[in-house]
Amino acid sequence: MVRDRIRGFTLLEIMIVVAIVGILAAIVLPAYQEQVRKGNRSAAQQFMLDVATKQQQILMDSRSYVAVADGNFGNKPSDASPGVGIPQPPATSGRYTFAVTVVNTATPPTFTITATAVNGQAVDGNLTLDQAGTKTGKW
Repeated sequence: MVRDRIRGFTLLEIMIVVAIVGILAAIVLPAYQEQVRKGNRSAAQQFMLDVATKQQQILMDSRSYVAVADGNFGNKPSDASPGVGIPQPPATSGRYTFAVTVVNTATPPTFTITATAVNGQAVDGNLTLDQAGTKTGKW
């Protein structure tokens, strides 16, 4: 009787491949998550810079800054719930909450934009930017 040899992988070979893939995943996944966090932080920083620019334009038009609560950034400055006319980017949604506090009675008026990190972004901490361009946090 002639017996054909059956080809395939042994259980040991499959276990070695699974172990190697597991080790590579353990190395790559944290690095990937860090890059995603950096990208989200960069989107938040750019949004804050855009809001600061818009606040300067609003100051030129109305002689005062606009205080903005999270979620109202897309509203016009003249709306009942004022905003700056710039919607919050999707990359920051659920990762940062933004707020603009103003002191229009100061000479000159001042504002502070605060990005509070939430969920997975909390590792990076909060970001702030004021009318003078002073930045705090992990810029």
